Amino acid sequence: MLQKTYPYYLANEPVAANTDLEVTDKFSGEVATRVAMADAAAIDKAIGYAVDAMPAMRAYPPFKRQAVLEHCVKRFRERYDELALALCIEAGKPINDSKGEVTRLIDTFKVAAEESVRIDGEIINLQISPRANGYHGYVKRVPIGPCSFISPFNFPLNLTAHKVAPALAAGVPFVLKPASRTPVGALIIGEILAETDLPKGAFSILPAHRDGADLFTTDERFKLLSFTGSPAVGWDLKSRAGKKKVILELGGNAAAIVDGDQAGKLDYVVERLAFGAFYQSGQSCIGVQRILVHTSVYDALREKLIAKTRSLVMGDPKDEKTFVGPMISEAEAKRLAGWMDSAVQAGAKIIAGGKVDGAMFEATLLEDVKRDTDLYRKEAFGPVAVLERFDDFEAALAQVNDSDFGLQAGVFTDSLAHAHRAWDALEVGGVVINDIPSFRVDNMPYGGVKDSGLGREGVRYAIEDMTEMRLMVMRETW
Repeated sequence: MLQKTYPYYLANEPVAANTDLEVTDKFSGEVATRVAMADAAAIDKAIGYAVDAMPAMRAYPPFKRQAVLEHCVKRFRERYDELALALCIEAGKPINDSKGEVTRLIDTFKVAAEESVRIDGEIINLQISPRANGYHGYVKRVPIGPCSFISPFNFPLNLTAHKVAPALAAGVPFVLKPASRTPVGALIIGEILAETDLPKGAFSILPAHRDGADLFTTDERFKLLSFTGSPAVGWDLKSRAGKKKVILELGGNAAAIVDGDQAGKLDYVVERLAFGAFYQSGQSCIGVQRILVHTSVYDALREKLIAKTRSLVMGDPKDEKTFVGPMISEAEAKRLAGWMDSAVQAGAKIIAGGKVDGAMFEATLLEDVKRDTDLYRKEAFGPVAVLERFDDFEAALAQVNDSDFGLQAGVFTDSLAHAHRAWDALEVGGVVINDIPSFRVDNMPYGGVKDSGLGREGVRYAIEDMTEMRLMVMRETW
Protein backbone atom coordinates (compact mmCIF):
# COMPACT_ATOMS: atom_id res chain seq x y z
CA MET A 1 0.00 0.00 0.00
CA LEU A 2 0.96 3.64 -0.30
CA GLN A 3 2.44 5.63 2.56
CA LYS A 4 0.04 7.91 4.41
CA THR A 5 1.80 11.02 3.10
CA TYR A 6 4.70 11.93 0.81
CA PRO A 7 6.97 15.00 0.94
CA TYR A 8 8.19 16.85 -2.11
CA TYR A 9 11.91 17.22 -2.79
CA LEU A 10 13.53 20.65 -2.77
CA ALA A 11 17.25 20.81 -3.56
CA ASN A 12 17.68 17.06 -2.86
CA GLU A 13 15.90 17.22 0.50
CA PRO A 14 12.43 15.95 1.49
CA VAL A 15 10.13 18.74 2.59
CA ALA A 16 6.81 17.90 4.27
CA ALA A 17 5.46 21.38 3.64
CA ASN A 18 1.81 20.33 3.71
CA THR A 19 -0.53 17.51 2.69
CA ASP A 20 -2.57 19.59 0.26
CA LEU A 21 -2.63 17.22 -2.72
CA GLU A 22 -5.03 14.30 -2.51
CA VAL A 23 -4.08 11.33 -4.69
CA THR A 24 -6.96 8.97 -5.33
CA ASP A 25 -7.14 5.27 -6.05
CA LYS A 26 -8.41 5.54 -9.63
CA PHE A 27 -10.49 2.35 -9.34
CA SER A 28 -12.23 2.98 -6.01
CA GLY A 29 -12.19 6.78 -6.18
CA GLU A 30 -11.07 6.93 -2.54
CA VAL A 31 -8.16 9.04 -1.33
CA ALA A 32 -5.12 6.75 -1.30
CA THR A 33 -2.48 9.15 0.01
CA ARG A 34 -1.68 12.83 0.43
CA VAL A 35 1.29 14.61 -1.08
CA ALA A 36 3.02 17.88 -0.34
CA MET A 37 2.18 20.57 -2.88
CA ALA A 38 4.72 23.22 -3.93
CA ASP A 39 3.77 26.88 -4.20
CA ALA A 40 5.40 29.52 -6.39
CA ALA A 41 7.91 30.42 -3.68
CA ALA A 42 9.13 26.81 -3.44
CA ILE A 43 9.42 26.56 -7.23
CA ASP A 44 11.41 29.81 -7.32
CA LYS A 45 13.77 28.49 -4.64
CA ALA A 46 14.24 25.24 -6.55
CA ILE A 47 15.24 27.11 -9.70
CA GLY A 48 17.72 29.19 -7.72
CA TYR A 49 19.24 26.06 -6.20
CA ALA A 50 19.50 24.50 -9.67
CA VAL A 51 21.35 27.55 -10.98
CA ASP A 52 23.72 27.45 -8.00
CA ALA A 53 24.31 23.72 -8.60
CA MET A 54 25.60 24.18 -12.16
CA PRO A 55 29.32 24.57 -11.32
CA ALA A 56 29.26 21.47 -9.10
CA MET A 57 27.30 19.49 -11.68
CA ARG A 58 29.77 20.46 -14.43
CA ALA A 59 32.58 19.24 -12.17
CA TYR A 60 30.73 16.05 -11.18
CA PRO A 61 32.63 13.46 -13.24
CA PRO A 62 30.99 10.91 -15.55
CA PHE A 63 31.93 7.94 -13.36
CA LYS A 64 30.05 9.53 -10.45
CA ARG A 65 27.02 10.22 -12.65
CA GLN A 66 27.14 6.58 -13.67
CA ALA A 67 27.32 5.48 -10.04
CA VAL A 68 24.19 7.52 -9.21
CA LEU A 69 22.29 5.94 -12.09
CA GLU A 70 23.46 2.45 -11.13
CA HIS A 71 22.35 3.09 -7.54
CA CYS A 72 18.90 3.96 -8.87
CA VAL A 73 18.77 0.74 -10.90
CA LYS A 74 19.66 -1.27 -7.79
CA ARG A 75 17.07 0.45 -5.62
CA PHE A 76 14.33 0.25 -8.25
CA ARG A 77 14.87 -3.49 -8.38
CA GLU A 78 14.70 -3.73 -4.59
CA ARG A 79 11.49 -1.67 -4.53
CA TYR A 80 9.99 -3.22 -7.66
CA ASP A 81 6.73 -4.43 -6.08
CA GLU A 82 6.23 -1.18 -4.17
CA LEU A 83 6.69 0.89 -7.35
CA ALA A 84 4.32 -1.35 -9.31
CA LEU A 85 1.58 -1.23 -6.68
CA ALA A 86 1.90 2.54 -6.30
CA LEU A 87 1.51 2.92 -10.05
CA CYS A 88 -1.46 0.55 -10.10
CA ILE A 89 -3.22 2.58 -7.39
CA GLU A 90 -2.45 6.14 -8.45
CA ALA A 91 -2.89 5.62 -12.21
CA GLY A 92 -5.44 2.79 -12.27
CA LYS A 93 -3.03 0.86 -14.47
CA PRO A 94 -3.51 -2.94 -14.45
CA ILE A 95 -0.90 -4.55 -12.25
CA ASN A 96 0.73 -6.47 -15.11
CA ASP A 97 1.14 -3.24 -17.10
CA SER A 98 2.42 -1.54 -13.93
CA LYS A 99 5.10 -4.18 -13.51
CA GLY A 100 6.04 -3.74 -17.15
CA GLU A 101 6.48 -0.01 -16.61
CA VAL A 102 8.75 -0.57 -13.62
CA THR A 103 10.84 -2.82 -15.85
CA ARG A 104 11.07 -0.01 -18.40
CA LEU A 105 12.02 2.45 -15.66
CA ILE A 106 14.93 0.16 -14.82
CA ASP A 107 15.87 -0.24 -18.50
CA THR A 108 15.91 3.52 -19.04
CA PHE A 109 18.21 4.16 -16.09
CA LYS A 110 20.46 1.28 -17.18
CA VAL A 111 20.82 2.80 -20.65
CA ALA A 112 21.53 6.21 -19.11
CA ALA A 113 24.23 4.71 -16.89
CA GLU A 114 25.93 3.32 -19.99
CA GLU A 115 25.58 6.57 -21.93
CA SER A 116 26.87 8.74 -19.08
CA VAL A 117 30.47 7.67 -19.70
CA ARG A 118 30.43 7.98 -23.49
CA ILE A 119 29.32 11.55 -24.09
CA ASP A 120 32.13 12.07 -26.54
CA GLY A 121 33.23 14.87 -28.84
CA GLU A 122 35.07 14.95 -32.16
CA ILE A 123 38.10 16.27 -33.97
CA ILE A 124 37.38 18.45 -36.98
CA ASN A 125 39.78 18.83 -39.88
CA LEU A 126 39.81 22.59 -40.43
CA GLN A 127 42.47 22.53 -43.13
CA ILE A 128 40.06 22.89 -46.03
CA SER A 129 41.99 25.79 -47.57
CA PRO A 130 45.46 27.33 -47.26
CA ARG A 131 44.29 30.00 -44.82
CA ALA A 132 43.43 27.28 -42.25
CA ASN A 133 46.77 25.49 -42.53
CA GLY A 134 48.01 24.60 -39.05
CA TYR A 135 44.63 24.99 -37.36
CA HIS A 136 42.84 22.13 -35.59
CA GLY A 137 39.25 21.93 -34.36
CA TYR A 138 37.94 20.07 -31.32
CA VAL A 139 34.34 19.75 -30.13
CA LYS A 140 33.03 18.59 -26.77
CA ARG A 141 29.54 18.54 -25.28
CA VAL A 142 28.80 20.52 -22.12
CA PRO A 143 25.66 20.63 -19.95
CA ILE A 144 23.10 23.12 -21.26
CA GLY A 145 22.12 24.45 -17.83
CA PRO A 146 19.17 24.04 -15.47
CA CYS A 147 16.26 22.14 -17.04
CA SER A 148 12.52 22.22 -16.44
CA PHE A 149 10.61 18.95 -16.77
CA ILE A 150 6.84 18.44 -16.84
CA SER A 151 5.70 14.81 -16.99
CA PRO A 152 2.23 13.31 -17.68
CA PHE A 153 -0.14 11.05 -15.77
CA ASN A 154 -0.24 8.08 -18.13
CA PHE A 155 3.34 6.78 -17.73
CA PRO A 156 4.33 8.47 -14.46
CA LEU A 157 7.42 6.29 -14.00
CA ASN A 158 8.82 5.74 -17.46
CA LEU A 159 8.12 9.15 -18.96
CA THR A 160 9.61 10.73 -15.85
CA ALA A 161 12.61 8.44 -16.33
CA HIS A 162 13.04 9.69 -19.90
CA LYS A 163 13.67 13.16 -18.52
CA VAL A 164 15.46 12.46 -15.25
CA ALA A 165 17.85 9.70 -16.37
CA PRO A 166 19.34 11.65 -19.34
CA ALA A 167 19.65 14.74 -17.14
CA LEU A 168 21.68 12.81 -14.58
CA ALA A 169 23.84 11.33 -17.36
CA ALA A 170 24.39 14.75 -18.94
CA GLY A 171 25.16 16.51 -15.66
CA VAL A 172 22.32 19.03 -15.70
CA PRO A 173 20.35 20.06 -12.61
CA PHE A 174 16.60 19.87 -13.03
CA VAL A 175 13.28 20.79 -11.47
CA LEU A 176 10.50 18.30 -12.21
CA LYS A 177 6.77 18.83 -12.01
CA PRO A 178 5.08 15.40 -12.00
CA ALA A 179 1.41 15.13 -12.94
CA SER A 180 -0.72 16.06 -9.93
CA ARG A 181 -2.95 13.02 -10.54
CA THR A 182 0.00 10.60 -10.38
CA PRO A 183 2.91 12.14 -8.42
CA VAL A 184 3.86 9.22 -6.17
CA GLY A 185 6.19 7.36 -8.54
CA ALA A 186 8.26 10.49 -9.19
CA LEU A 187 8.52 11.14 -5.45
CA ILE A 188 9.80 7.62 -4.86
CA ILE A 189 12.44 8.31 -7.52
CA GLY A 190 13.27 11.48 -5.58
CA GLU A 191 13.59 9.49 -2.36
CA ILE A 192 16.10 7.19 -4.05
CA LEU A 193 18.06 10.08 -5.59
CA ALA A 194 18.27 11.66 -2.14
CA GLU A 195 20.30 8.63 -1.02
CA THR A 196 23.15 9.64 -3.36
CA ASP A 197 25.87 12.30 -3.12
CA LEU A 198 24.54 14.46 -5.95
CA PRO A 199 25.47 18.14 -5.43
CA LYS A 200 22.89 20.18 -3.53
CA GLY A 201 20.33 21.55 -5.95
CA ALA A 202 20.93 18.86 -8.56
CA PHE A 203 17.25 17.95 -8.42
CA SER A 204 13.92 19.12 -7.09
CA ILE A 205 10.65 17.24 -7.58
CA LEU A 206 7.66 19.47 -6.93
CA PRO A 207 4.03 18.52 -7.46
CA ALA A 208 2.08 21.67 -8.25
CA HIS A 209 -1.22 22.64 -9.79
CA ARG A 210 -0.95 23.71 -13.43
CA ASP A 211 -2.19 27.23 -12.71
CA GLY A 212 0.47 27.69 -10.02
CA ALA A 213 3.40 26.31 -11.96
CA ASP A 214 3.99 29.03 -14.54
CA LEU A 215 7.65 29.36 -13.55
CA PHE A 216 8.37 25.92 -15.01
CA THR A 217 7.66 27.50 -18.40
CA THR A 218 8.46 31.19 -18.20
CA ASP A 219 11.48 31.47 -15.92
CA GLU A 220 14.51 32.47 -18.00
CA ARG A 221 16.94 30.75 -15.65
CA PHE A 222 15.87 27.46 -17.22
CA LYS A 223 17.76 26.69 -20.43
CA LEU A 224 15.49 23.84 -21.56
CA LEU A 225 11.85 22.87 -21.08
CA SER A 226 10.86 19.25 -21.72
CA PHE A 227 7.11 18.68 -21.66
CA THR A 228 5.08 15.53 -22.25
CA GLY A 229 1.32 15.89 -22.39
CA SER A 230 -1.56 17.18 -24.45
CA PRO A 231 -0.99 19.17 -27.68
CA ALA A 232 -3.09 22.14 -26.56
CA VAL A 233 -1.05 22.58 -23.38
CA GLY A 234 2.29 21.81 -25.03
CA TRP A 235 2.01 24.36 -27.83
CA ASP A 236 0.79 26.98 -25.36
CA LEU A 237 3.83 26.36 -23.17
CA LYS A 238 6.12 26.70 -26.17
CA SER A 239 4.60 30.08 -27.02
CA ARG A 240 5.40 31.32 -23.50
CA ALA A 241 8.77 29.65 -22.98
CA GLY A 242 10.92 32.52 -24.19
CA LYS A 243 14.47 31.82 -25.38
CA LYS A 244 14.91 28.39 -23.82
CA LYS A 245 15.06 25.23 -25.92
CA VAL A 246 11.72 23.39 -25.91
CA ILE A 247 11.17 19.64 -26.35
CA LEU A 248 7.55 18.54 -26.76
CA GLU A 249 6.27 14.96 -26.78
CA LEU A 250 2.57 15.40 -27.43
CA GLY A 251 -0.37 13.41 -28.67
CA GLY A 252 -1.34 11.27 -31.63
CA ASN A 253 -4.10 9.25 -33.23
CA ALA A 254 -1.83 6.46 -34.34
CA ALA A 255 -2.73 4.22 -37.26
CA ALA A 256 -1.89 0.62 -38.10
CA ILE A 257 -2.08 -0.71 -41.68
CA VAL A 258 -2.76 -4.39 -42.30
CA ASP A 259 -1.66 -5.33 -45.83
CA GLY A 260 -3.43 -7.87 -48.02
CA ASP A 261 -0.66 -10.47 -47.63
CA GLN A 262 -1.39 -11.05 -43.94
CA ALA A 263 -4.15 -13.69 -44.30
CA GLY A 264 -2.00 -16.41 -42.73
CA LYS A 265 -0.89 -14.22 -39.82
CA LEU A 266 -4.14 -12.70 -38.60
CA ASP A 267 -4.02 -14.30 -35.16
CA TYR A 268 -0.73 -12.54 -34.44
CA VAL A 269 -1.90 -9.28 -36.02
CA VAL A 270 -5.15 -9.27 -34.01
CA GLU A 271 -3.31 -10.03 -30.76
CA ARG A 272 -1.04 -7.07 -31.31
CA LEU A 273 -3.80 -4.71 -32.48
CA ALA A 274 -5.94 -5.48 -29.44
CA PHE A 275 -2.99 -4.91 -27.14
CA GLY A 276 -2.07 -1.63 -28.83
CA ALA A 277 -5.61 -0.30 -28.80
CA PHE A 278 -6.68 -1.27 -25.29
CA TYR A 279 -3.65 -1.68 -23.00
CA GLN A 280 -3.83 0.67 -20.01
CA SER A 281 -7.30 1.66 -21.17
CA GLY A 282 -5.97 3.18 -24.39
CA GLN A 283 -4.31 6.03 -22.51
CA SER A 284 -1.16 6.12 -24.60
CA CYS A 285 -0.21 8.69 -27.21
CA ILE A 286 0.88 5.83 -29.49
CA GLY A 287 -2.13 3.64 -28.74
CA VAL A 288 -3.73 2.11 -31.85
CA GLN A 289 -6.66 4.35 -32.72
CA ARG A 290 -7.11 3.83 -36.50
CA ILE A 291 -6.88 0.37 -38.08
CA LEU A 292 -6.73 0.29 -41.88
CA VAL A 293 -7.21 -3.23 -43.28
CA HIS A 294 -6.93 -4.42 -46.90
CA THR A 295 -10.29 -5.53 -48.30
CA SER A 296 -9.03 -9.05 -48.97
CA VAL A 297 -8.48 -9.74 -45.25
CA TYR A 298 -10.93 -7.24 -43.74
CA ASP A 299 -13.82 -9.59 -42.94
CA ALA A 300 -11.63 -12.28 -41.39
CA LEU A 301 -9.68 -9.76 -39.30
CA ARG A 302 -12.88 -8.00 -38.24
CA GLU A 303 -14.37 -11.22 -36.88
CA LYS A 304 -11.22 -12.14 -34.96
CA LEU A 305 -10.73 -8.63 -33.59
CA ILE A 306 -14.31 -8.40 -32.36
CA ALA A 307 -13.91 -11.71 -30.53
CA LYS A 308 -10.60 -10.64 -29.01
CA THR A 309 -11.97 -7.26 -27.93
CA ARG A 310 -14.97 -8.87 -26.23
CA SER A 311 -12.71 -11.31 -24.39
CA LEU A 312 -10.66 -8.65 -22.61
CA VAL A 313 -11.27 -8.60 -18.85
CA MET A 314 -12.28 -5.24 -17.38
CA GLY A 315 -12.15 -4.60 -13.65
CA ASP A 316 -9.97 -3.92 -10.62
CA PRO A 317 -6.43 -3.14 -11.85
CA LYS A 318 -4.96 -4.90 -8.81
CA ASP A 319 -6.34 -8.20 -10.16
CA GLU A 320 -3.79 -9.90 -12.43
CA LYS A 321 -6.60 -11.07 -14.71
CA THR A 322 -7.61 -7.49 -15.50
CA PHE A 323 -6.55 -6.07 -18.85
CA VAL A 324 -8.74 -2.94 -18.97
CA GLY A 325 -8.81 -0.80 -15.84
CA PRO A 326 -10.36 2.62 -15.24
CA MET A 327 -9.56 5.70 -17.25
CA ILE A 328 -7.80 8.41 -15.27
CA SER A 329 -11.10 10.10 -14.37
CA GLU A 330 -14.83 9.92 -14.92
CA ALA A 331 -14.64 13.26 -16.74
CA GLU A 332 -12.26 11.78 -19.33
CA ALA A 333 -14.56 8.80 -19.81
CA LYS A 334 -17.53 11.13 -20.34
CA ARG A 335 -15.56 13.17 -22.87
CA LEU A 336 -14.70 10.07 -24.91
CA ALA A 337 -18.24 8.70 -24.61
CA GLY A 338 -19.49 11.97 -26.07
CA TRP A 339 -17.17 11.58 -29.06
CA MET A 340 -18.35 8.00 -29.53
CA ASP A 341 -22.02 9.00 -29.38
CA SER A 342 -21.45 11.77 -31.91
CA ALA A 343 -19.73 9.33 -34.27
CA VAL A 344 -22.64 6.91 -33.96
CA GLN A 345 -25.14 9.68 -34.68
CA ALA A 346 -23.11 10.43 -37.83
CA GLY A 347 -23.43 6.81 -39.03
CA ALA A 348 -20.77 4.79 -37.19
CA LYS A 349 -21.49 1.31 -35.81
CA ILE A 350 -20.27 -0.05 -32.49
CA ILE A 351 -19.22 -3.63 -33.22
CA ALA A 352 -17.73 -4.45 -29.82
CA GLY A 353 -17.97 -2.84 -26.39
CA GLY A 354 -19.38 0.64 -25.98
CA LYS A 355 -20.50 0.51 -22.33
CA VAL A 356 -19.36 3.21 -19.92
CA ASP A 357 -19.75 3.20 -16.12
CA GLY A 358 -18.06 6.03 -14.29
CA ALA A 359 -14.37 5.91 -15.18
CA MET A 360 -14.73 2.36 -16.52
CA PHE A 361 -14.89 2.39 -20.32
CA GLU A 362 -15.31 -0.95 -22.05
CA ALA A 363 -12.84 -1.88 -24.81
CA THR A 364 -14.68 -0.60 -27.86
CA LEU A 365 -14.39 -1.14 -31.60
CA LEU A 366 -16.26 0.85 -34.25
CA GLU A 367 -16.50 0.86 -38.04
CA ASP A 368 -17.99 3.23 -40.63
CA VAL A 369 -16.70 6.20 -38.61
CA LYS A 370 -16.82 9.40 -40.62
CA ARG A 371 -13.39 10.91 -41.11
CA ASP A 372 -14.47 14.38 -40.00
CA THR A 373 -15.61 13.28 -36.51
CA ASP A 374 -13.69 13.99 -33.31
CA LEU A 375 -13.34 10.26 -32.72
CA TYR A 376 -11.42 9.90 -35.96
CA ARG A 377 -9.48 13.14 -36.16
CA LYS A 378 -8.57 13.88 -32.54
CA GLU A 379 -6.64 11.88 -29.97
CA ALA A 380 -9.11 9.49 -28.31
CA PHE A 381 -6.79 8.67 -25.39
CA GLY A 382 -9.07 5.89 -24.27
CA PRO A 383 -9.99 2.28 -25.11
CA VAL A 384 -11.59 2.96 -28.50
CA ALA A 385 -10.36 1.96 -31.97
CA VAL A 386 -11.77 2.58 -35.44
CA LEU A 387 -11.74 -0.11 -38.12
CA GLU A 388 -11.80 0.70 -41.86
CA ARG A 389 -10.91 -0.99 -45.12
CA PHE A 390 -8.70 -0.01 -48.08
CA ASP A 391 -8.03 -1.37 -51.56
CA ASP A 392 -4.83 0.46 -52.52
CA PHE A 393 -1.68 0.63 -50.37
CA GLU A 394 -0.78 4.14 -51.56
CA ALA A 395 -4.26 5.31 -50.63
CA ALA A 396 -3.84 3.80 -47.16
CA LEU A 397 -0.58 5.70 -46.68
CA ALA A 398 -2.30 8.91 -47.73
CA GLN A 399 -5.12 8.23 -45.28
CA VAL A 400 -2.67 7.75 -42.40
CA ASN A 401 -1.09 11.07 -43.33
CA ASP A 402 -4.47 12.81 -43.35
CA SER A 403 -4.04 13.72 -39.72
CA ASP A 404 -2.86 16.66 -37.65
CA PHE A 405 -0.64 14.22 -35.78
CA GLY A 406 2.47 12.24 -36.70
CA LEU A 407 3.96 10.28 -33.83
CA GLN A 408 4.28 6.63 -34.90
CA ALA A 409 2.57 4.24 -37.31
CA GLY A 410 2.51 0.47 -37.67
CA VAL A 411 2.49 -1.54 -40.91
CA PHE A 412 1.90 -5.28 -41.10
CA THR A 413 3.25 -6.45 -44.45
CA ASP A 414 5.43 -9.13 -46.02
CA SER A 415 6.43 -6.77 -48.82
CA LEU A 416 9.86 -5.20 -48.43
CA ALA A 417 8.85 -2.66 -51.06
CA HIS A 418 5.76 -1.67 -49.05
CA ALA A 419 7.83 -1.45 -45.85
CA HIS A 420 10.31 0.94 -47.45
CA ARG A 421 7.54 2.88 -49.17
CA ALA A 422 5.81 3.37 -45.80
CA TRP A 423 9.08 4.52 -44.24
CA ASP A 424 9.51 7.04 -47.06
CA ALA A 425 5.93 8.28 -47.25
CA LEU A 426 4.44 8.27 -43.76
CA GLU A 427 4.66 11.65 -42.03
CA VAL A 428 5.50 10.32 -38.57
CA GLY A 429 8.46 10.17 -36.23
CA GLY A 430 8.68 6.38 -36.42
CA VAL A 431 7.40 3.55 -38.61
CA VAL A 432 7.12 0.10 -37.01
CA ILE A 433 7.01 -2.78 -39.49
CA ASN A 434 5.08 -5.91 -38.52
CA ASP A 435 4.07 -4.56 -35.16
CA ILE A 436 1.89 -1.85 -33.66
CA PRO A 437 2.76 1.85 -33.42
CA SER A 438 2.64 1.40 -29.64
CA PHE A 439 5.99 -0.44 -29.72
CA ARG A 440 8.79 1.45 -28.01
CA VAL A 441 12.22 0.47 -26.75
CA ASP A 442 13.77 2.99 -24.41
CA ASN A 443 17.01 3.62 -26.29
CA MET A 444 15.40 4.42 -29.65
CA PRO A 445 14.71 7.96 -30.89
CA TYR A 446 11.10 8.67 -30.01
CA GLY A 447 9.02 11.69 -30.92
CA GLY A 448 6.77 13.11 -33.57
CA VAL A 449 6.09 15.68 -36.25
CA LYS A 450 3.19 18.03 -36.95
CA ASP A 451 1.05 18.47 -33.82
CA SER A 452 2.75 15.50 -32.16
CA GLY A 453 5.67 17.58 -31.00
CA LEU A 454 9.29 18.68 -31.37
CA GLY A 455 12.53 16.85 -30.69
CA ARG A 456 13.22 13.26 -29.71
CA GLU A 457 13.38 11.30 -26.51
CA GLY A 458 15.41 8.12 -26.02
CA VAL A 459 18.35 8.50 -23.67
CA ARG A 460 21.16 9.34 -26.11
CA TYR A 461 18.97 11.73 -28.08
CA ALA A 462 17.74 13.47 -24.93
CA ILE A 463 21.35 13.87 -23.77
CA GLU A 464 22.11 15.65 -27.04
CA ASP A 465 19.32 18.13 -26.29
CA MET A 466 20.51 18.60 -22.71
CA THR A 467 24.06 19.39 -23.81
CA GLU A 468 25.59 21.93 -26.18
CA MET A 469 28.56 21.67 -28.51
CA ARG A 470 31.55 23.76 -27.53
CA LEU A 471 34.28 24.29 -30.10
CA MET A 472 37.97 24.87 -29.46
CA VAL A 473 40.22 25.95 -32.36
CA MET A 474 43.94 25.54 -31.83
CA ARG A 475 46.64 27.06 -34.02
CA GLU A 476 49.63 24.76 -34.30
CA THR A 477 52.28 27.49 -34.54
CA TRP A 478 52.30 31.26 -34.24
